Amino acid sequence: MKERILRRNFLKTAAIAGIGVGVTGMSPLLFANSTSQKKVRVGIIGLSVHTEAFSEMLNVETNNPDISGFMVVAIYHPKGNPDVEFKAESLATWTENSKKRGIQLVDSVDKLLEMSDVVMLETNDGRPHLEQLMPVFKARKPVFIDKPIAANLKDVITILNEARKYNVPVFSSSSLRYVSSAQEIRNGKVGRVLGADAYSPASLQEAHTDMFWYGIHGVESLYTIMGGVGCQQVTRTHSEGADVIVGTWEGGRIGVFRGIRTGSKGYGGTAFGEKGIANLGTFEGYRPLLVAVIEFFRTGKSPVSLEETLEIYAFMEAADESKKLGGVPVTLASVLAKAK
Repeated sequence: MKERILRRNFLKTAAIAGIGVGVTGMSPLLFANSTSQKKVRVGIIGLSVHTEAFSEMLNVETNNPDISGFMVVAIYHPKGNPDVEFKAESLATWTENSKKRGIQLVDSVDKLLEMSDVVMLETNDGRPHLEQLMPVFKARKPVFIDKPIAANLKDVITILNEARKYNVPVFSSSSLRYVSSAQEIRNGKVGRVLGADAYSPASLQEAHTDMFWYGIHGVESLYTIMGGVGCQQVTRTHSEGADVIVGTWEGGRIGVFRGIRTGSKGYGGTAFGEKGIANLGTFEGYRPLLVAVIEFFRTGKSPVSLEETLEIYAFMEAADESKKLGGVPVTLASVLAKAK
């Protein structure tokens, strides 16, 4: 009953933002063309650390059943923004590695879509994501959107609404969601989680809502172990070297995120449950996320509800608003209404 109430309350909140959060199951017809191929062809937009990791696993580890049957065939790397671009030597190395793996570097999204059945958006900058995704949606290609979905909440809402409009399955997640201990907590290791702390690096990028840029890793961890939607308001304490964001979930549960910018940095946290206390664990590499992405491509069903994905971004947007207002509480409903 309580879970139904939480979901109903969030649906009301999301409706304020004008988003249809019921996106979407993949129709059998949509995926039939993909599954008929000997290999499902993956196209990647953007050249990044994640592009390098995912393409290596998919095109080299071809005998692993959890990711088998998929191959990266094309990468489109648009001209980046200098303020977030990778070093030239890194890009050159990734480009050479891609060519060695039989991947074609193409000069447009349209060309990539001609060659691909499914798409991974790996551009390291949220600002051009909406523009890059629109041809994908119109081509009705299932797409994994790496973090951040966009640079601000308004564009996140627009992207999710466009996916719904074109009935295109989308999935977005940080790799930190799939840390094994976080999944164990999510699946009941300590019973119902009464509260949790999570931490991660939280470097800032001026064009993005603060936590969208890197703090999203720890925020996603927090949502994973808190069990999903239900946060009502947040407060943020900000300093040059760190942020502490306190979220209050329905029923008085408290989830805390600490974003680190100075001193030793890492990933982790603690879940406080009815049946025990458990450590969150730390980053375990990109493979667990890739396994989830491949399962999404196989089924057309996102393993993370869009209600939860949207609320994660509303949580971070509310934290930005709290910072601007000097640390006062800000409701998620208010930032969703403002972003409409």
